[in-house]
Amino acid sequence: MRGRARAGGFTLVEVLVALLVMSVMAGLAWRGIDGLARAREATQANLETTERINTVVAQLEADLQALYDPDASAGTAGSAGSSGGGGPVPALSCDGSTLRLTRVAEGGVQMVAWQLRSPLWLRWASPAVQRAGELQEQWLRSQQLLGNETGQLRLLEGATGMQIYFFRGNAWTNCQSSAGTAGQIRGVRVVLTLTQPREGTITRSIALGAQP
Repeated sequence: MRGRARAGGFTLVEVLVALLVMSVMAGLAWRGIDGLARAREATQANLETTERINTVVAQLEADLQALYDPDASAGTAGSAGSSGGGGPVPALSCDGSTLRLTRVAEGGVQMVAWQLRSPLWLRWASPAVQRAGELQEQWLRSQQLLGNETGQLRLLEGATGMQIYFFRGNAWTNCQSSAGTAGQIRGVRVVLTLTQPREGTITRSIALGAQP
């Protein structure tokens, strides 16, 4: 008598093997999708950081191009600045961690301080004033900033280092260096060190007015 034919369908072992293969394929697919999502997030973060930096640098350039020059005939600064000047306070100065400048603003003149308080890059602007005594008061105030004053803006996070150079005497020198101090400042260079969302160094050089 012939043996009874095997009933149609899959055995338990075959089903388990199929499920194992499907789970492996699903895991590989998920890993690929997760990698694409992470790459997209990183790219988007880099684009946002670049746009943010460009906006911040544009503000810094606007500040520097509006330096107050009391000796200028028009009363505004479109030409190169100097570390001293004939005004009640320096038009442009730096102590290593803070870049201070006096700029023309609507309604008068104001003090602006670009400051690094790791990991934040901050910009503080005083109210516009019209008297020398008031400007001197704002100058003193700019040297006592704590980072939470009215008018203080958080420009960029993840900044851990800042170096500032002045172009004077036909060379770039550290803003605190005495080299070339006899000449006018023709440019400002900012070197910023970032740790997030990406690590690296950003350098921006800004010319002040017309170059000789």
